[in-house]
Amino acid sequence: MLDALEDKELNFRFDESRLMGRRFNRTLNRLRSIFDKERHEIIEQEKYFGLMLDHVRTGIVVVEDNGRINYCNSTALALLGIATFGHLRQLRPVSESLYEAFQTVAEGSHEERASYYNESGKITISLTASKARIGKSEVKVIAFNDISGEIAENEQESWSKLIRVLTHEIMNTVTPIASLSETLLNFDGVDAGIRDGLDTISQSSRSLIKFVDSYRNLTRVAAPVKKAFFVRELAERVINLSREQAVISGAVCSYRELSEDVLLYADESQITQILINLVKNAIQADARNIEITAEINLSEHVIINVVNDGRPISKESQEEIFVPFYTTKQEGTGIGLSLSRQIMRLHNGTLNLTRSDANGTIFTLIFK
Repeated sequence: MLDALEDKELNFRFDESRLMGRRFNRTLNRLRSIFDKERHEIIEQEKYFGLMLDHVRTGIVVVEDNGRINYCNSTALALLGIATFGHLRQLRPVSESLYEAFQTVAEGSHEERASYYNESGKITISLTASKARIGKSEVKVIAFNDISGEIAENEQESWSKLIRVLTHEIMNTVTPIASLSETLLNFDGVDAGIRDGLDTISQSSRSLIKFVDSYRNLTRVAAPVKKAFFVRELAERVINLSREQAVISGAVCSYRELSEDVLLYADESQITQILINLVKNAIQADARNIEITAEINLSEHVIINVVNDGRPISKESQEEIFVPFYTTKQEGTGIGLSLSRQIMRLHNGTLNLTRSDANGTIFTLIFK
C-alpha cells in the first residue's frame, strides 16, 4: 500500500470478506478512500482555478528553467495567436522581439514590452514575472496584458491636442491677413503691382485657412449612429462608388465573403468613408487587383481586409502613415488614414496595416 501511495496509485483494495484481518483491512481501505477523496478534491480545485484563469484578461504562462511551458491560460494563447504553447522557442516564428521579451523577463527584469502581429493586427504587450516553486522545481510565472488600446488612445489624444492648438494659432494669425488684404484690394487707386501682391496674399491666406480647416475634422468626428447591415451590401456600395476611378486606372475591385452573411453593427456612412479611402489609396498606388474580404473570427469579431497588389509602402512609412499631417502623396493632406483610425476607435475597433511587401498590401479593420 505504501509503495502504491508513493507512486500515486490508488487502484488497490484489501479483502474485507474474511474474518481474519477484516478490521485491519477495512482500516487500510478507509485510508485509501481518504487519499482518493483528497486527490479528487485537489483535481477539482485545479479545474476551478484553471477555469478562473481562463476568464481573466491577463495572459498567464508558467515557464520552467529549460524554457518548457508548465501552464498557459487561454487568454495567453489568444494574445499570442497560437493554438498550443509547449516551449518558449515557439514564439520565434511569431516574433523575434516577442521571444526575446519572454526570455528577458524570465531572467527577472521588472517589465518588458514587445510588439508583434497576430490575426487582430499589431499587438503591444507588457510583461512582468515572479518566481514560484512547484515541488522541487523553480519556475517563473509570466503575466502579460495587451496595452495596444491604451497606447493608441494616448497617442490619438496627444495628436488631437496638438492639432487643436496648431489650428487655433494658425487661424488666429492668418484670418486677419486674409481679411485685411481683401479690404485693401477694394481701395481705389491701388498700384497694379501692389494689387497683384495683395491678391496673391489674399489667395494664399484663403488656401491656408481651407487647408487648416480640413484638419479640424480630426478633432470633430461625429459620434457614430449605429445600425445593423450586411457587409456584402456595404462592399458593393463601395465598389460602385469607386468604379469610375478604378476603370480609368485599369484596376478591378471585388468582394469575397469568408464567413456566411457577415452582419455588422456600425455607422454605415462612416465605414463606407473608410473603405472608399482605402480603395482610393490602392488605386493611387497603381494596384490592378483590389479585394475586400469579410469574416467572423473565433472571438466573434468582424474582420474586414482590404487587399491590393499595388506598390508596397516603404518600411519607413509604415510606422508613420497613421500620423496626422504625414503623407507620401504630392497632393495628399495626411488626414485620410488618421481620420479612418479615429472613426474605428469610436466604434471600439481598430484599423491597422497588417502587411505591405512584394506579395501585397493589407489593411485590416477589426470590429469587437
